[in-house]
Amino acid sequence: MIAVSTIFECFKKFEVNFFTGVPDSLLKYFCAYLSDNLRDKEHIIAANEGAAVALATGYHLATGKIPLVYLQNSGLGNAINPLISLADKEVYGIPLILMIGWRGEPGVKDEPQHIKQGRVQNALLDAMEIPYRILDATVSDIESFIESIVNLVKAKGAPVAIVVRSNTFDSYKRIKKEESNYEMMREEAIATILDCLNGNEIIVSTTGYTSRELFELRVARGQGNRNDFLTVGSMGHTSQIALGIAINSARKVLCLDGDGSLIMHMGSLAVTGNSKVENLIHVVLNNGAHDSVGGQPTVGFQINLKEIAHACGFAHTFSLSEKSELATTFKSILSLKGPVFLEIRTKKGARADLGRPTKSPGENKSNLMNTLGIR
Repeated sequence: MIAVSTIFECFKKFEVNFFTGVPDSLLKYFCAYLSDNLRDKEHIIAANEGAAVALATGYHLATGKIPLVYLQNSGLGNAINPLISLADKEVYGIPLILMIGWRGEPGVKDEPQHIKQGRVQNALLDAMEIPYRILDATVSDIESFIESIVNLVKAKGAPVAIVVRSNTFDSYKRIKKEESNYEMMREEAIATILDCLNGNEIIVSTTGYTSRELFELRVARGQGNRNDFLTVGSMGHTSQIALGIAINSARKVLCLDGDGSLIMHMGSLAVTGNSKVENLIHVVLNNGAHDSVGGQPTVGFQINLKEIAHACGFAHTFSLSEKSELATTFKSILSLKGPVFLEIRTKKGARADLGRPTKSPGENKSNLMNTLGIR
């Protein structure tokens, strides 16, 4: 496998000095190395992939140099608009390098939400006329590989992609770690919330560890997931799925969101807040990290989510971090007319034996719709 220090030094040698993007599990060691070895203005974890392309564009306009944008291929959709309407040669012609983690590569076992994306990924790049080169552990001359990429970007004067296969980078353990003093783990918070419910509520949970933990908690309690929508993909859109259900159902609807997901498409917070829907509770489990893809930090602990939600029109807003407060607060929230916003600050991390949902997305959808009386 390739040492992340090696590829980083190669980028630096060819004057690629600015990095931005959204963390990916296949690129987590590379992202961790960037966080340890670059200043804040040299490495910015963006709100979403499209924003990262815009950040990279601004960097190039101010310096004339080539930036790098890293992303999981599931985020390619977020980046398509600025890649085609901003960075493309036929518009502004912004030379930048995309580093894309190839989830769902054909023939490689992966989760359901990645299969289609992995299959069509390279066809999407071809359709956008973005040339790409595949990087995997068999590439022995990294310096020549990076030099060829940089030369291609300069010649094209527009984006060029590096598609990174699974198990390409050697492991790297972060030296600098963002630690929080909050007492609750995310799974503890979810369990406490479940204890407060009467069983009639609908839960929409965000992608990553949150849906996995909700699924396993339900199984352990013998409850099943007939009332839950486990959003295994579509990061950032969980709240709007919940809103769409709440508007069209008399049941109480609970959205279990994450800080990274909320920040990715924060405009949805304003739409929910102004919806005046009374049966929706939006819970953000804020651990200040992109937890399931390497634990890279978000700005979740640097902003006041409660005040933002209030400004966006939520009828009631709460923020807490103590486990002793959660049950009492949540039980009182259940009687309020919404939309209601609750931030729960937690530690990052998950238990080592955490599994994945054993039901397919199609089964999950059918079961929920049956619960809602839609046959």
